[in-house]
Amino acid sequence: MNPAPTDLTGKVAVVTGAAGGIGDAAVRHLEALGARIYATDVAPDYDGPATYRPFNLLDDAGLAGCCDWIAGIQPDILFNNAAIFDMGDVLQADLAQYDRLFGVNVRAFYAVMQAAARAMVAAEKPGSIINLASQAGHRGEALVAHYCATKAAVISYTQSSALALAPHKIRVNAISPGVIDTPMWGHVDALFAKFEGKAPGQKKREVGEAVPLGYMGNPADVARVAVFLATEQSSYITAQTLCVDGGNVLR
Repeated sequence: MNPAPTDLTGKVAVVTGAAGGIGDAAVRHLEALGARIYATDVAPDYDGPATYRPFNLLDDAGLAGCCDWIAGIQPDILFNNAAIFDMGDVLQADLAQYDRLFGVNVRAFYAVMQAAARAMVAAEKPGSIINLASQAGHRGEALVAHYCATKAAVISYTQSSALALAPHKIRVNAISPGVIDTPMWGHVDALFAKFEGKAPGQKKREVGEAVPLGYMGNPADVARVAVFLATEQSSYITAQTLCVDGGNVLR
């Protein structure tokens, strides 16, 4: 038996959150296998191998425009990666923070996934939807209440959507990264310094050392799993959330 192909020539992929570390790595890995990439982020400028359109997913018009854009593209693959992060425990995390985090990480995430799924169904072709969850979606964290809840929602929507779309031969899976060394970690580290009184860089060093494998991952570690889920290598996998975290979450 021949191994399942990894060639994505002729396939069309949409990547959201493409200007960040994980999104950019996914664009480059998918493009390297031959996929035609359409990328979006909130940033007005983008330097990568993709056709790019900026959208503000917290804005109703921006979100609607992004969904219409995806419908016109009719992708075979969606890497649903756009998300934001903030901190505050249940005594500190107010409803304004809730609205921002759930606005991007759940509301916009769902709308984008729905737009891609509808386009795939309309085109009567199989597809692969890959959602970005987080190790934070598998457990609560005292200072990350809203963010943890948003990523738990991503995991739940992934399961429900996979079951709903299975008759259309559309697979839906998620990736739960652990601590990944991206530019966003500068922001995360600064927040931990504020809330826990740590020196700059201390939290980042501590979380890397606490990983069972002993170090933080990098965006390519996540992108390689995205490629696996996008290709025929994973043709019998759906409704799953794959942890890419060096052993942090045991399932």
